[in-house]
Amino acid sequence: MIWVWGALLVWGSLWLVNVRLANSALSRHLAVRVVIPVLFGFSILVLWEGLVRGLDISQVILPPPSQVASVFVSSLDLLWIDFVQTVLRGALRGFLIGAVAALIVAFLIDRSSFLTRGLLPIGNFVAALPIVGIAPILVNWFGFDWQSKAAVVVVMVFFPILVNTVQGLRETDKIQRDLMQTYASGYFQTLIKLRLPAAMPFVFNGLKIATTLALIGAIVAEYFGSPTRGMGFRISTGVGSLSIDLVWAEIFVAALAGSAFYGLVAWIEKRVTFWHPSQRG
Repeated sequence: MIWVWGALLVWGSLWLVNVRLANSALSRHLAVRVVIPVLFGFSILVLWEGLVRGLDISQVILPPPSQVASVFVSSLDLLWIDFVQTVLRGALRGFLIGAVAALIVAFLIDRSSFLTRGLLPIGNFVAALPIVGIAPILVNWFGFDWQSKAAVVVVMVFFPILVNTVQGLRETDKIQRDLMQTYASGYFQTLIKLRLPAAMPFVFNGLKIATTLALIGAIVAEYFGSPTRGMGFRISTGVGSLSIDLVWAEIFVAALAGSAFYGLVAWIEKRVTFWHPSQRG
């Protein structure tokens, strides 16, 4: 029980430090805003390590973070291969294809009331379909390599981006559009100078939602057939061979990739929509 009490003591101490930092005037500084989540995450890892070792939990059920870190370091080459296959080839390519297609269709919908009434309801229906039902069909259509994973990602990210973009294009007021008409602005001038900038917060909202969906879709698709590499393939085989520490290492890589992907899109949003109230202050 020494491990348990020690872990609880460290966790409680770090918790108190975090509370003091969060409630102090220093919380406005960037360094402190970074330190607080880092300390919180470290305290969770310490508590996890202590409980697993102190309660003698089987490593097959829940390996301690130290073991996961050891497997992570010793399997960097394997993890990199899986990262390239799942994230760079499947998730990223599918995200880019789905985003470009969604933006093009959104502009077409904006020009056609028929597409607005016909395509958007179908989009809501398709977005509600379970990924575990779509993935095996697309794997059969496009094969076992990255193309099928990218296809699954396209289906998952297309409609969130589409719906948010269409909503953003309708965000401007009638007074603003009438003002553009008094300046003899055509459709495309109004679109580029007024409506598209106003839609940018909505577009980036859809893109940020799609970043997490892209990685989930690529990993799930690999459960239904892939070459002998990829995060989903490694997680599936790792669970089957009881290599749970390797599974957790893959989950850690996926979490890092998803956070970095989301952070990159948020960083771009901050520089594109710097004028928006949500980005000021």
